[in-house]
Amino acid sequence: MKFTDLTDKLKMSKIALGFWRLNDWGMNSEELLNYREAALEMGVTTFDHADIYGGYTCEKIFGEALALKPELRSKMQLVSKVGIKLVSPNMPENIYRCYDTGYDHIVKSVEKSLKNLNTDYLDLVLIHRPDMFMDADETARALTYLRESGKVLEWGVSNFLPSDFNLLQSRLDFKLVTNQIELSPLKTGHFYDGTINLMQEKRVSMMIWSPLAGGSIFTADTKEAVELRIVLNRLAQKYSCPIDTIAYAWLLAHPTNMIPICGSGKIDRLKSAVKSLDVQLTREEWFEIFVTGMGKNIP
Repeated sequence: MKFTDLTDKLKMSKIALGFWRLNDWGMNSEELLNYREAALEMGVTTFDHADIYGGYTCEKIFGEALALKPELRSKMQLVSKVGIKLVSPNMPENIYRCYDTGYDHIVKSVEKSLKNLNTDYLDLVLIHRPDMFMDADETARALTYLRESGKVLEWGVSNFLPSDFNLLQSRLDFKLVTNQIELSPLKTGHFYDGTINLMQEKRVSMMIWSPLAGGSIFTADTKEAVELRIVLNRLAQKYSCPIDTIAYAWLLAHPTNMIPICGSGKIDRLKSAVKSLDVQLTREEWFEIFVTGMGKNIP
C-alpha cells in the first residue's frame, strides 16, 4: 500500500476505510476485529469516524472491538470529526440540531471520542461542517489546546468551501492538513467552486467521501449514470478489474493526492478499492469519465 504524508507526524494510507454505517454491518466485536485486521493486511491503515455516526454509537462499537486487541492501535490512524449536534436518545442534552464549533463543545467531543474509541490520542480530527455561527478565534483556541496537549496530532476540516477554509486557517499557527469533501464522477462540483484549486494551492491532500456516489454508479438510472457505467465497464475490461476500481482510480489519478474513503463492511468492496492503486488511467480516460459523469462536454 502506498501512503500519503500529510505532515512529518502523520501519514495515511492511500485508501481509507470509513465507519459511517458500522452499526448497520451487523458485526460483533470479534468479526469487526477480523475485518480491521484484514484491512491492515491489505495496507489500509486509516480508519475514518465521526462522533455522530450511528447516532453516536459507531465509535463505541469500534472501540469495544479494539479493546480485544489493543496492540493494533499503533498500526492504524484514527480519524474523527466534531462540530455537529444531533438530537438523539444517545445525547439527550442536545435539544436542537445545530452546529457547534465552540471551545467547550469541541474539547468535550474529542474527549468523548477518545474514550469511545479506546485510545489516548487521535491522529486527525476534522471540523465536520462549516459553522455559520463560528467564532474562528474560539475554534482555533480549542484546536490549538487539543493539539498541544497531544490528544489530537493534526487537524483538518470537512465539507469546507474556500472561504470557510481560509477563515479558520487564518487563525491557526499550524496547517490544516486535509479537507474531506464529497467527490465522484457523478459529483464534480468542487472542480468548479474553487475548493480543489485552493487545496492544490495550499498543498493540502483531500479525503474523499462517497467516492462511488452513494452507490449510484452501480444503480442510478439517470442518463449520466447509465452512460458513465458504459465507460466504466469498458475501462474495467481493459484493466481487468471491477467498475468501482475504475471509479477509485479516477480519484487517485488526480495530482492533488486524494485519499478516497471506502465505506463498506464487505471485504470484496475494500479489495476493489485497494486494487485501484495498480490502475493508471490515461489523461484521456480521466477526462472521458469526467465529461460523461457531468453529462456535458468541456468547453
